[in-house]
Amino acid sequence: MSAARTVVVSGAAGGIGSEIVDRFLRNGDNVVATDVSQDALDTWRARWDSSAPRGRHSSLFTVAADISDRASVAALVEATREQAGGVEVLVNCASIFPLVPFEELTLDTWHQVLETNLTGTFLMIKTFLPLMKDRGSGRIVNIGSGTFFVGTEMQSAYAASKGGILGLTRVLARELAQYGITVNLVTPGFTITPNAADTMPESVREMQRRLRAIKRDELPEDIIGSVFFLASDEAAFVTGQTLNIDGGRHLL
Repeated sequence: MSAARTVVVSGAAGGIGSEIVDRFLRNGDNVVATDVSQDALDTWRARWDSSAPRGRHSSLFTVAADISDRASVAALVEATREQAGGVEVLVNCASIFPLVPFEELTLDTWHQVLETNLTGTFLMIKTFLPLMKDRGSGRIVNIGSGTFFVGTEMQSAYAASKGGILGLTRVLARELAQYGITVNLVTPGFTITPNAADTMPESVREMQRRLRAIKRDELPEDIIGSVFFLASDEAAFVTGQTLNIDGGRHLL
């Protein structure tokens, strides 16, 4: 086990985000878990604490924040500074994905998706960057989506936002390398989170399985190993890359 790092994970109360938090906690890292809902964080906090030897993870901090709001992100950064002193790893996992046909997509919904997914990622990186620069190193892992590669119907705003994160990742990989900071992108395929398991018809899940080389559901735990690798010292010479995790649906 390496020395404990401070890891910030947005979207921490979601299916993929919570699995990412679990992985870093198991490694002995200090984790600042953030989501827009304090109630959701409290629910997950109870689960995390129930698995801790003394009933509470002393290395886990939960802070509610709206990543699309500059003041809220600034408060999150200040809380991270106070509780952990700095940050070595930033995982941008938070996103929203309404399913709306393009002709029915309103400008308000378009703005909401772009502001949360793309502007939120921008604000998180922009505001946490000084803490990484102070250390002279850092790992930024952005969570994109295979939707960008396939052009999934009814997800025009979501796909556009994730395509923007791809471009942002590549540019920042070049600009931030001088500070010892790597920036990479993970693009999951259609993932069966707890919410998807409850709401997604079996016919849709079966179609996704048929399209993959590995013919089973993709689960949140399939993604976390790649995120953990890109956040590690072993990935010190990897930056600006897109690691696609979809069971072989897209062979990039």
